[in-house]
Amino acid sequence: MGSVRRAGVAAAIAAAPVGLAYRFALAYRARAGFPRRFPPTMTPADFGMDYESMTVRSRDLTLPAWFIPARGGAAGPGVALIHGWESARDRTLPLAVFLRAAGFHTLTIDVRGHGANAAETLPVSGGEFGLDAQAAFEGLIGRPEVTLGGIVGHSMGAIGAILAAAADPRVAAVVATSSPAGPYRLTRQTFRIAHLPIPDPIAYPLAWLTTRVYLRPRGHDVSEVSATRAIASYRGPILLAHGSNDSVVPVGHMERLARAAREGRAGLAGPSPIETLVVDDGEHSWLYEDPGYRRAVARFLTEALGGPMTPVEAGEVAAATPAFRLPDGESRFSATEDTQGGLRTLARVALPGATRTPGDRSWARADGTGDADEPGLG
Repeated sequence: MGSVRRAGVAAAIAAAPVGLAYRFALAYRARAGFPRRFPPTMTPADFGMDYESMTVRSRDLTLPAWFIPARGGAAGPGVALIHGWESARDRTLPLAVFLRAAGFHTLTIDVRGHGANAAETLPVSGGEFGLDAQAAFEGLIGRPEVTLGGIVGHSMGAIGAILAAAADPRVAAVVATSSPAGPYRLTRQTFRIAHLPIPDPIAYPLAWLTTRVYLRPRGHDVSEVSATRAIASYRGPILLAHGSNDSVVPVGHMERLARAAREGRAGLAGPSPIETLVVDDGEHSWLYEDPGYRRAVARFLTEALGGPMTPVEAGEVAAATPAFRLPDGESRFSATEDTQGGLRTLARVALPGATRTPGDRSWARADGTGDADEPGLG
């Protein structure tokens, strides 16, 4: 074999793992980037709360929202509620129940690609949750009833809350529950959740590549959508809450976020508080069912935003106000399920069609663009 030919074969062999890794990243994006949509099945009225249907504008999108007044609409503090992945605004209503009892107006939205919104044709990331959390906050503080506002988010919605707060100094407090710390670790964690048999020496660089490929269609830089980076620049009060038994986003993510927040305020005179709460035996969702969580959130928000009660009174009222998950619970992250098109099928990434989304695959081109009636994961 001639030297030129040998060099070509060697180059092809060396490039094969890189090509396979890139193909894996494309397939991951197709499966994990497009949430299943679950339109709301309940309204605030089902929880005995008055409300107003409205919309908020997030750049070129109009998102459906509910405004839920407290204390008959008297002027006072308010909170924007941001749901998590494959969720919708009705899933935040248990939060609204105890926050309203503690004196807070609330506004909750369907994040793009979720709930009653149309399906997205580009992958949804923490960046989109951040933009929509900003839009929700704008809608909240634009209400005549609201004197001062904060943001409460869960999981991906918690990333959105942190990104929005870092971008807008008017956000007077953040409660981030079950928040991933950053896009690399979130991608690596989805590998674990899906039980993909990828050893760590391969998984970490693969997560690095996959994250960049995932974010590329919308032009995001990894640092732009990192909660760890954003929380280091936010200067308002922060409460980070996590369940001790969270198998979706381990509690170490909260510890990393708290450390970044404290390092970002090192040397500042009289910095705003950074609080953490670990709910014993708590899982990824439904921490609001724990009275201690409700007490801590209401007390923290009253200290940060004010209100008609003292912080202690607000905490006790919230703790005594029952808050339960919706009757049908919540669906698990569909991309990790053992179904056709789930992340488990990435073991067959070299096969034809692996980089296309489940269902009608024709729309999902390698560059992440295209049209779809209903892109999904399950």
